Amino acid sequence: MVRTPLVIALAAGTAAASALVAVTGPAAAKPPTPSVDAVAAADAAVQARPSVLRASKHDTFQRRQVYKSHGLTYAAYDRTYKGLPVKGGDFVVVTDDAGQTRYTSVAQSSPVGEVSTVAKVTESAAIATARGQLTTVTGVEATRLVVVATDGAAAKLAYETTVNGTGAEGVSRLTVDVDASTGAVLATEEHVTEATGTGTGWINGTVSLNTTQSGSTYSLKDPSITNLSCQDASTRVTFSGPDNVWGNGNGTSKETGCVDALYVAQKQKAMLTAWLGRNGQNGSGGAWPIRVGLNQQNAYYDGTQIQIGKNTAGRWISSLDVVGHELGHGIDDKTPGGISKGGTQEFVADTIGAATEAYAANASDPFDYQVGEEVNLVGSGPIRYMYNPSLAGDANCYSSSTPGSEVHSAAGPGNHWFYLLAQGSGGNGQPASSTCNGSTVTGVGIQAAMKIMYNAMLLKTSSSSYAKYRVWTLQAAKNLNPGSCTQFNAVKAAWNAVSLPAQSGEPTC
Repeated sequence: MVRTPLVIALAAGTAAASALVAVTGPAAAKPPTPSVDAVAAADAAVQARPSVLRASKHDTFQRRQVYKSHGLTYAAYDRTYKGLPVKGGDFVVVTDDAGQTRYTSVAQSSPVGEVSTVAKVTESAAIATARGQLTTVTGVEATRLVVVATDGAAAKLAYETTVNGTGAEGVSRLTVDVDASTGAVLATEEHVTEATGTGTGWINGTVSLNTTQSGSTYSLKDPSITNLSCQDASTRVTFSGPDNVWGNGNGTSKETGCVDALYVAQKQKAMLTAWLGRNGQNGSGGAWPIRVGLNQQNAYYDGTQIQIGKNTAGRWISSLDVVGHELGHGIDDKTPGGISKGGTQEFVADTIGAATEAYAANASDPFDYQVGEEVNLVGSGPIRYMYNPSLAGDANCYSSSTPGSEVHSAAGPGNHWFYLLAQGSGGNGQPASSTCNGSTVTGVGIQAAMKIMYNAMLLKTSSSSYAKYRVWTLQAAKNLNPGSCTQFNAVKAAWNAVSLPAQSGEPTC
């Protein structure tokens, strides 16, 4: 992943256009030209000031991240307005190896317009308001002025503050946007995502681990994945020892929980490389510390770490799908647009957890499209069922109420879609899955399904939603398979089968 900033100043405001625009090209891609710099081509496309960018005369763009996947380059850009960051101003430009722009995905639905950059509310008052959103506060991170450009709403000047502590749902790391003119809370974003040598784990059995040696001491720290280690949550000290043999198979042992967790992280890293061509969980060869010992029936990612809790029997819940899911939140966070929104974040992480479990092919935790079946979190079996979400009380079919549902419940339609895309309605060796429209869907296999899902995530902006994921997954299937509509048609059939309707401007094949 490349993080070299590129600043591009845009002149006059431009006319409104679709937020999701495909640039028409030949049916089959031409052989790549090695001399073409796809990133430079993306920069040139931005410098041309296309109307899709919704640029005001005060806008400047900065290229932040570049991801390469299966012959395509995804360049992600942030926007500033009169020097202030624009939340909701991000976009992604997709170019191929011939330097041709294949797609542009833009968060904003209209230009910022004219917004005063002089605050009427003091910074200290805004921080106090942000602190008031939590029950208890243990720390306040940096505060800055931003322009909030929520999709479909007028842009506003705001203070952005991140506070740490506890809220109504427990531990919290909350970003709060406070209107700099009125002092009202414009939006909040919770960063804590939860999932209500050789070592012997209680879930994954006897496994091989990549550990780090220093002198005569070994530690549960991956030697090649930056920041990936497994620690005791209460002390934040990485487990270490003299013999490079870890765990005792007892699920109540934190070290045993770390055996399972580090194994999952390393298997996921291998899956990301082999299936998706991604360099580690954060996209640049790194991940986050995993900490076992959370005294809750829970696990979470908060942007800085993975915390692993226990089930009601006191066993640490470091299964392939649970740890894979939490690391999946981090992968989601470190693709364009950040953590998915609009009720999609949990299904996105579930797809990555399922792919991790499938790739690992561990006989002690077989691949099954159930979430948390091995950990038995509260004594009632799996947390979610991707092939039939209603078994856990979640909706199988999308409706207008889905985006506003509790985030785990809202995962139902997305999980059902992914299962149908991967396995088909007949299951192909997994359980059959009924469709919402009575149709029959033919699956493409989980590796192809995950590749489509990941490349859709590379099109993601900060205004992500179920509707946009339909568009992005269709576009991803089209980008990945030039000259063939088989996977495109499977993506479309699966979305239709969970009742997510066609969207204006979605691609055709």
